[in-house]
Amino acid sequence: MRFLQLIVLGFVALTVIYWLVSIYSRSVRREKLENSWAEEAPEGADEAMRDAYIAEGMAKYENGLRKKLILLIYVIPPVVTAAIILAIN
Repeated sequence: MRFLQLIVLGFVALTVIYWLVSIYSRSVRREKLENSWAEEAPEGADEAMRDAYIAEGMAKYENGLRKKLILLIYVIPPVVTAAIILAIN
């Protein structure tokens, strides 16, 4: 029974870590897009063009590799834990 509690608690902890890393990564990407727009904005660009540029960049992020790599948060800790348990036993 304790083992099941450990698994559930570990899953909850990994979920919290996943969401925190995901939110942080998303905000960093958005900030980079905003800075890129500020440096390279075309003359006469308005707020709608800026929003479209940022939305397009965020859509690319959502379908990109970085977002998928964050899912390794659910894979790596259990694999390492299992390897340690096997090595000790």
